[in-house]
Amino acid sequence: MTSARLAIAKSGSDPRKRLDLLILFGLLSLLLTACTTTTVDEFRQGETGIEAHQSIVILGRRQGSTYETREEFVTCVGERVARGTEAIRVIPEKEFIDSLFPWFEPRTAPLRTSDLQVLMEEPLVAQKINEYGIRYIVWVDGQTETTNRMGSISCAVGPGGGGCFGFGSWEDDSNFDARVWDVSSFASVGTISTDATGQSYLPAVVVPIPLIARVEANACSSLATQLQQFVNGG
Repeated sequence: MTSARLAIAKSGSDPRKRLDLLILFGLLSLLLTACTTTTVDEFRQGETGIEAHQSIVILGRRQGSTYETREEFVTCVGERVARGTEAIRVIPEKEFIDSLFPWFEPRTAPLRTSDLQVLMEEPLVAQKINEYGIRYIVWVDGQTETTNRMGSISCAVGPGGGGCFGFGSWEDDSNFDARVWDVSSFASVGTISTDATGQSYLPAVVVPIPLIARVEANACSSLATQLQQFVNGG
C-alpha cells in the first residue's frame, strides 16, 4: 500500500482529513508534467521542388510481418502537409490505393524505385498518376512503442464509498521514417526521420488523472513540417 493510500485509509470517515489529502495529492499531480522530446533528421539525395498543379501521395508501409504503419498516422501527416503557408496538395491514401487497385496493395506495392519504374509501364498506372498530377510518392514507415511501465493502481468499493488509488507511469517512443520518391525521375530524393519520446503519468486518488505525453501527435506535426520544406525545396 502506498503512503498516500495508507494515509487516506487511516483518515477513515473523517471528511475533513480525507479532503485535505485529496487536495494535497491533486497538487502533487499538477507538478508532474507529461512532456515530449522530438528529434528530426533529414537526409537529402537530390533536388526537390513542386509546382502548384502538382501533388504528392503519402502511403504507409505495411509489408512488415511484426507491425504495420498505422493508417491514422499517415492521415495525420497528410492533413498537416496540406495546411499552412507551405501547403502541398495531398492525394488521400485510401483514394489513391483504391483507384490503382491492386498495384499499391500491401503485397504488391513497389519496394524500390526500380519497381516503380516497371510499374509505370502499366498504362492504367501511368494514366492515373498523371491524372492526379503526382510528383512525389512518400512512403511512411514506423510505429509507437510503450516501455518502462512502473507502478500500479487498484480500485475498491467499501461502506464509505469507492475509488481508485495508486500511481503509474510509462514511456512512449514514436519512430517514423518518410522516404520520398520522385516520380519524374524514378529516384529516391531523400529521407526524413522523426523520433518523439515522452513520459506519461497516471496518479489516482479516488479518480485517475491521466497526464499523457502526446508523442505520436508531436511526431506527426514535426514530420509534416519537415516534409513540407523538403518537397518545396527548402
